Amino acid sequence: MVKNNMVRVNPKIGRWQNLWIFVCILSVGALYFNCSPKYSNLSPPIEDFQEFRASGDTLVSGKWWEVFNDEKLNTFIDTAMHSNLNLAARWQQFIASRASVRSQTSNRWPTLEASAQTARTLPEPDFVGGENTQLGFFSSYEVDLWGRIGTAIDAETFRSEASYFDYEALSLSLSAEIATTWYQLQAAKEQLQITEDQIKTNEAIIKLIRSRFVGGQIRAVDILRQAQLLESTKEQKIIFETNVQLLENQLSVLLGKQPQLGISMEESTMPNIPELPDTGLPLELVRRRPDVKQSFALLLAADRDMASAVQSKYPRLSLSGRGQLRSNNFDNLFDNWAYSLAGNLLAPVFYGGRLNAEVDRTTAIKEQRLYEYGQATLVAFREVEDAMVQDVQQTARLENIQRQLELAEKSNKQLRVEFLNGFSPYLDVLLGLDQEQQLRRDLVFAQLQHVQIRIALYRALAGGFDTGRNIEDKQSKVDELYEQ
Repeated sequence: MVKNNMVRVNPKIGRWQNLWIFVCILSVGALYFNCSPKYSNLSPPIEDFQEFRASGDTLVSGKWWEVFNDEKLNTFIDTAMHSNLNLAARWQQFIASRASVRSQTSNRWPTLEASAQTARTLPEPDFVGGENTQLGFFSSYEVDLWGRIGTAIDAETFRSEASYFDYEALSLSLSAEIATTWYQLQAAKEQLQITEDQIKTNEAIIKLIRSRFVGGQIRAVDILRQAQLLESTKEQKIIFETNVQLLENQLSVLLGKQPQLGISMEESTMPNIPELPDTGLPLELVRRRPDVKQSFALLLAADRDMASAVQSKYPRLSLSGRGQLRSNNFDNLFDNWAYSLAGNLLAPVFYGGRLNAEVDRTTAIKEQRLYEYGQATLVAFREVEDAMVQDVQQTARLENIQRQLELAEKSNKQLRVEFLNGFSPYLDVLLGLDQEQQLRRDLVFAQLQHVQIRIALYRALAGGFDTGRNIEDKQSKVDELYEQ
């Protein structure tokens, strides 16, 4: 049902007084009838947050990688926060979302359009002027009776904040990926150095057993076996050399640089693993992790979308104003003018079930976002629990490998003495040497795994940090709701 009334000016009161009374009545009505649906059922579908089963004592800061005391790593991550192209693209996505919020917010304000037109009739008739000039303006404004416009703005704001949390999550993932790649590179270099040392050892042993073969103290098959071990070690060298090159290329791209240019590498070693960090309370983790906050922001946006769909079923009230100047002669254009004000009330009567269907759709999406928020929360808890278990177990595994290596070294020393004295066959020496060399490589790989597990733990516990790209309003609406 549409009702269109022209506002007529009472000459006793005056033009502007009539307009002012009309606007005041509508404004009071809007405040009185505003009944926007409020936030509801936004808690994750999890009964009670249980404490983590293990925890340490040290606190994790936003810049978690600084615990490794590696200046080169610090430089890499600081550089990547400004030069990584994926991160820069994600930031522009956030900037676009902020523009969408401003665009949606503009619906709160009246629109004003101006028009100008002039025409000349040739040949000019005698009874009228040949020139026709018109100037006019048109303004329209929707009164947000039920809060539909404000609700739509809130939804867009939450989506923008979700975009920012997505940027923060990518920043956190990027820092973890750079740290992992950097220490994979250090491990590959260490493996390469170990392999080169093993090649020298195997070549020296071949020379030794060849001299003993001349004296008839060793079989030819033992020389072949040692040569096979040497070739196997050279194959490992090729593998680690390849890994070093690939990891350097990967690190270059993460830093936003061409892999052809290379990266200046300084000598570095695997870091010392600090004590286990304090896992804190699960609720603190939910409020800190950007990926969980992103999921919550999307849930809030879906809740506002649902509210907006409900409000679309209510009547809409809009105001419009039109003014016009018109004359056949430009000189007296401002002498002939008129204006009109109109109020339109649009109430949906029959839309074939479209509005109800939209409410059902947005309600289902809200429930979807609710379950996704709960799943993101559970995954965050699982990542912390997994990393804690793996860290403790990997520490025990490292100690076991170190004990095995110590025993292998002692055993090989004894076997070499027995072999030189003719008490043990060379096959025992060969097998012991192969096992010791493999244990040395296993130890480096296990150390790398421990570093990777600790990086995963810090990533699971850490929150957002300053990336050098800042926004004006630090306090988000999502954080405000968290604090409530």
